[in-house]
Amino acid sequence: MRLKDKVALVTGAASGIGRESVLLFAAEGASVVAVDLNDEAGNAVVEEIRGAGNTAVYVHADVSKSADCKAMIDAAEKEYGRLDVLFNNAGIMHSADDDAISTDEEIWDLTMNVNLKSVFLGCKYGIPALQRAGGGSVINTASLVAVMGSGAPQLAYTASKGGVLSMSKELAIVHARQNIRVNALCPGPLRTELLMKFLDTEEKKKRRLVHIPVGRFGEAAEMARAALFLASDDSSYVNGSTFLVDGGISSAYVTAE
Repeated sequence: MRLKDKVALVTGAASGIGRESVLLFAAEGASVVAVDLNDEAGNAVVEEIRGAGNTAVYVHADVSKSADCKAMIDAAEKEYGRLDVLFNNAGIMHSADDDAISTDEEIWDLTMNVNLKSVFLGCKYGIPALQRAGGGSVINTASLVAVMGSGAPQLAYTASKGGVLSMSKELAIVHARQNIRVNALCPGPLRTELLMKFLDTEEKKKRRLVHIPVGRFGEAAEMARAALFLASDDSSYVNGSTFLVDGGISSAYVTAE
């Protein structure tokens, strides 16, 4: 088991990458703290973990709020006595997010709060817990668009994920000598609800797929396996990385249909 005796906290745990990650982390031996706003789905995934004979608790938190982020870290230490893995994964992609001209300020602020401020707050309260545990791993979900930009306008999302990537690199440098690693997981297009609600026709899907060299969307479970690598001691020399898991998009200039 790659996370035996570890304690892992995952935000956005009720769906998508977060859900697959808490299931996998628990199966690999971690005691899991599943954090989300969706209490029904969050409790459901915890029950699934427990039903498989593994260990997990659910914590309700709005990760854009300082008090909630502090409380989720406190809950991890109270329940399990330590924190070894912090996976700042929660995020949104708003349908009204567009270019600089069309995007309303409130959409910009909401996206920054949920996608970027939440990572800052998670690290603000989570890194001291890792220090108390003698070290650990921080994984922050950025995106392919943090590296390349997006062809379809989604300025607030792209800027927020660019901020996550830059923040991750700086934190990796600051805390490297404290046995704390910080890496940015950068997924490509995934077959998750977050993206599929935008690619809601076969034509839209085909237009996106033509740019993916492997010819398909990624799966949330594949991102969870990448996160498991970053969470485990297998990645003990991986720090400050832009960990691209994108089906080859970032290596391709043009892909044939």
